[in-house]
Amino acid sequence: MIVLASNSPRRRQLMALGGWQFVVCPADVDESPCMDEQPREYVLRVAEEKAQAAWRDLPRHCLSAPSQDALVLAADTAVVDGGQILGKPADAGEAWRMLLQLRGRSHQVFTSLVVLQPGSGRMVKDVCITDVPMREYTDREIGAYIASGDPFDKAGAYAIQHEAFHPVEQLQGCYANVMGLPLCHVTRMLAQFGVLGGQDVPRGCQDLNAYTCTVYSQLLPGKNQDIETIRQNEQKS
Repeated sequence: MIVLASNSPRRRQLMALGGWQFVVCPADVDESPCMDEQPREYVLRVAEEKAQAAWRDLPRHCLSAPSQDALVLAADTAVVDGGQILGKPADAGEAWRMLLQLRGRSHQVFTSLVVLQPGSGRMVKDVCITDVPMREYTDREIGAYIASGDPFDKAGAYAIQHEAFHPVEQLQGCYANVMGLPLCHVTRMLAQFGVLGGQDVPRGCQDLNAYTCTVYSQLLPGKNQDIETIRQNEQKS
């Protein structure tokens, strides 16, 4: 059994692409950065705390007793601009300031992943970092996006997948990472515990997001040729 330590609908949607069987157990932890904490250390610490909290709270969310080989998957995502960690905006004014700060510039998105096997105490960690170029959206677009209510549960006050706002252009890295769950990294980490997905993760991710990924073949060798062969066969049929 995989326990997803997140209540994010985006992470649930992405996890479903892999064909893994999982249950959701939200983790309630303090996500405030510590003084002088660097982005990488920050997201790793919070993800580990989420994994531990989800395991402690699992009996309240799951009717059956977890097995000793159960895995807890936790993630934490931070938008980082010039070393500054941008969390979720507290109100419309803060959302406006964040979106103005990011407009027309590139920043980074850090997502940490922790897979914990409580029965053995084994823990695997990883961090995915993506450079994110923002377009020159207008003040009017910012206002309309904030009025939609979408920014308030998003780090950096934006969602890359929002069709009306579409704040990002010419992304070259991992799209799923900017959404909050880099699936190729998840696939590699779960495989270390002998857990394999039943679906083609890179293909599913690209189809969902209408995005041509340029990095998945580096993370999952062999997948590039597999997907290209499938596409060629589809074009012939």
